[in-house]
Amino acid sequence: MEFLMDYAEFLLRTVTLVVAVIVVLVTIAALRSKGRGKGSGHLDVHKLNDFYKALRERLEHALLDKAELKARHKAEAKQAKIDKKAGTSKPRVFVLDFDGDIKASATDSLRHEVTALLSMASATDEVVVRLESGGGMVHSYGLASSQLARIRDAGIPLTICVDKVAASGGYMMACVGQKILAAPFAILGSIGVVAQLPNVHRLLKKHDIDFEVLTAGEYKRTLTVFGENTDKGREKFQEDLETTHVLFKNFVARYRAQLVIDEIATGEVWLGIAALEKQLVDELKTSDEYLAERAREANLFHLHYAEKKSLSERFGLAASVALDRVLLNWWNRLHQQRFW
Repeated sequence: MEFLMDYAEFLLRTVTLVVAVIVVLVTIAALRSKGRGKGSGHLDVHKLNDFYKALRERLEHALLDKAELKARHKAEAKQAKIDKKAGTSKPRVFVLDFDGDIKASATDSLRHEVTALLSMASATDEVVVRLESGGGMVHSYGLASSQLARIRDAGIPLTICVDKVAASGGYMMACVGQKILAAPFAILGSIGVVAQLPNVHRLLKKHDIDFEVLTAGEYKRTLTVFGENTDKGREKFQEDLETTHVLFKNFVARYRAQLVIDEIATGEVWLGIAALEKQLVDELKTSDEYLAERAREANLFHLHYAEKKSLSERFGLAASVALDRVLLNWWNRLHQQRFW
């Protein structure tokens, strides 16, 4: 019993010390980052040709003998010398990644990446966006789509690659591209608008709890979580959804004139094979296949704008990721997914 008491005391001291250290570090980080505004990040640029070359060379070293390797390297050096003498230059391809959440948070990086490439890119170049998003907030994805529209308005060819999903707001972004490539089983579409919220008014009323909503303006509030909703409020809310849907359809139709918009703007989604038949995409091809092809004839540059994060932000992000993993593992145990 005495041992357990000593151990509990030791554990309590240890936890107290760790918490104190964390508080000190977070305080220091907060003081250092105080007054630091946006724009404190940096742009990372990597030449993807080097990545593909390294893959090929690793395989060559495993499969070819010394004589074959020497002959191949000699031929490549000779061709490079001929190209340099002739003054031939390869076209450039700028590669961006957009991994969208419900708030389209990646737009913060996208806007800087687009600004950077527009300072150098021309009509002879190309921008490829590897897009993954199931959609989210209307205004957030509207801004993200506008960033891609900047590329198209500048007369620079824009190609969108969808390997997994570009639905709802994700497809709003994808449709801006002159060319949309999708993997055969990628999910596309969901050109619709949805809003849902619970209402606990009857529960509050049952327990004699009043909840008041005061507004100035007839439609400042239409549907609420705690108040009593009216038919008039529901009609106005539905009207707003329909208006947003019309704007969504018009936006898609503007960039994909070949679509029969009323047939595909039903909120449905299609896999890549069916999406090609509906003309939601132009070709079935993965981003890996497309970029590997382009790497043979062009210089590929991957752009990523990384915002500097304070220590407290990094600590919070790590904690959030750890919690997400715990919840995901728990969910997977409850729902064992089987592929058909």
